[in-house]
Amino acid sequence: MIFSTFAQAGFNSGDLLFQLLAFAFLLTVPPIIVILFFVFKRRNDRLKRVEDKLDRLLADREDKGD
Repeated sequence: MIFSTFAQAGFNSGDLLFQLLAFAFLLTVPPIIVILFFVFKRRNDRLKRVEDKLDRLLADREDKGD
């Protein structure tokens, strides 16, 4: 009786779907992390350029005001 349950234990389509979705999730997490890293790095670089430009404009304004 116990042996018959083990003999019928197969791989159901729900199990297959879950395994595929879990594998796809594992494959998509690292690229998302890398993309987010580059997006934030680019944003930080852009912010740094804007700050430098603003500092130059404020310095020019102070020079002309004197």
